[in-house]
Amino acid sequence: MSRTDDLERVFSALTAARAEALIVIPSAIAFASPTQVADLALKYRLPSVFASRDYVEAGGLMSYGPSIVELWRRAATYVDKILKGAKAG
Repeated sequence: MSRTDDLERVFSALTAARAEALIVIPSAIAFASPTQVADLALKYRLPSVFASRDYVEAGGLMSYGPSIVELWRRAATYVDKILKGAKAG
């Protein structure tokens, strides 16, 4: 799959193959169009799990993964400590 236009075809193929659920892993195409992915999952009645909360905010069923904002916040804390003289190791 190389374009967001292909998403409709993919979801149609999933239902033709009698898929019962969908796990959406991070990818450039899926990340670029979370609303379209969430809408298609709803349209094709596929319960879906996403790796990011962005998809849930766009209408997806649920996500299971780390909070990217929290990861950046934690990284900033460590960088601050290192810049103040703490050993990185």
